[in-house]
Order: sequence, then C-alpha cells, then structure tokens
Amino acid sequence: MKLASYSDGSRDGQLVVVSRDLSLAHYATGIATRLQQLLDDWGFISPQLEDLYTQLNHGKLRHAFAFEPQRCLAPLPRASAFAAPDWLPGDAALGPRQAARFADASLGIEGEAGFAAICGDIAVGASAAAGLEGVRLLALMQRWRLREWPDAAPPPAFAPVAVTPDELGAAWTKGRVDLAVQRQRNGRRVDDARIDAGFGAAIARTARARRLGAGTIVGMGAAEAIADTYQFGDSLRVEVRGLDGQTVFGAIEQEVASLRDAAPRETPDEERQKNA
Repeated sequence: MKLASYSDGSRDGQLVVVSRDLSLAHYATGIATRLQQLLDDWGFISPQLEDLYTQLNHGKLRHAFAFEPQRCLAPLPRASAFAAPDWLPGDAALGPRQAARFADASLGIEGEAGFAAICGDIAVGASAAAGLEGVRLLALMQRWRLREWPDAAPPPAFAPVAVTPDELGAAWTKGRVDLAVQRQRNGRRVDDARIDAGFGAAIARTARARRLGAGTIVGMGAAEAIADTYQFGDSLRVEVRGLDGQTVFGAIEQEVASLRDAAPRETPDEERQKNA
C-alpha cells in the first residue's frame, strides 16, 4: 500500500491512497482523513485502505485522479517523535518540493539521504524483533545539518509517498531496505548511497528507555554522509527505484535557499480563509 498527504491548508494534510506506479490517487475520505488516524487504529483502518489500494491498482475507482507529487506534504507532517538517531523535532517535516532554507550558508550546510520507519505503538524495552513488528510504513528522507552548529535541527524533507514494507518485495529483508538511494546534485548524478544497518536494532535502541507512540519516526542515514558543503542555489534530487525499476517513494527535489528570500508563510488558518 502506498499513501501520501495532499496539502489542503491544514497542518496534517489530506490522506490519499496512491497507485503502485504513482500515476493515480484517490482520497481516503470516509475511511481516514489523515495519516495519524491510520497509525492510531492500524488494525481496523489499514484493511479498508488496502482494499481501496487494490481497487485503485485495478482501475476500478471512478473518482481516481492523476497523482501530483508537487501537492504533497511530508507523508506524516507532524510526527509524535523523530529519532535519526538523535532526537529531533517532529513537527516541521518538509514536503518533497519544499526548499531547504537556512539563515547562513557559512555554517556549513550538509545533507544525508536515508530511510525512515513510521511506527505504531512500541513498548519500552522492545526487542529488535518486536520493533520490526511495529513498523507500519517506510519513507525516503533527506536530513540536513549544519557543520558549525551541531545542535541545530534543520527540518528533514520526505519523498511524497510512504509505503508498507511488503511493497519492497525481496528488497525488504531482516528489517533492511536493500535498495540504492540515487542522488543528483545540480542535475549531475553522484554516487548512490546504501543503508546497510537494519531498522530492528535502531528501533530497539530508540525504545530502550521510553515507549514509542504511534506516529514515531525512526530514521537511518547512509553509511557515508554527503561530504560536500551545499551553497544557496544548489539543487538536489533523491530517489529510490525498486527491483522492478519503478520509483518506490517518488522523488525529493529540493533547492537550498536563504531564509531571507522566503515569502512570509501563511498559517493554516490564514490559508483556509484565503481559499474559502
């Protein structure tokens, strides 16, 4: 199953089911309106969405529409918590086309591509096996950091679509995503990245001293970080293709930009009033 959150003026977006090839989508209205609802009641809601997903892939939904990645927020815009592996704010995730904005490029802007597990409830002290049982969805992320300000926590960006682990087929093995992360910088291909560690141990480590609530994201970066320093005006593209050659999560396409160039951002209430 593949899911996304369309921007609708709210903080959490509107949940949509996306076809396997990312060509079509259908609103999940009537089942769940946002992704957190699904995570809070996975056992009841997910079978209904799986049925909708099956119908969408077989062309049986009359109100399906073309999927537009540029309309997406992060799949889970406001996570309960975000560990990657250090704890980060979970309420400011960027969508796949939103610029990564920074106040000062001289602080040393660095990026790292990786995967994220969106979890259900996981008990404190859970084992690696129990942690994997709690993985509900997988996502592709781009994490940012500032070399000269290690404690800063710039918001990560996410590809438009989150997927259930079964969508990876044989590439999901022992809690590890065995697929290359393809990267471009300023239109030029750079070395692919691979994440060798598995999510089981990472989730168990995260839950060692605290319970993880539904909607917690555990991130895992590539073994090698992108060492080059980014400057304002640089662009990047991050994507993963499955064993069948098709894009799995859609692509992250970001520009690195100055905060000074950003237009004042409307609050969700202001955006709803404007669109009313």
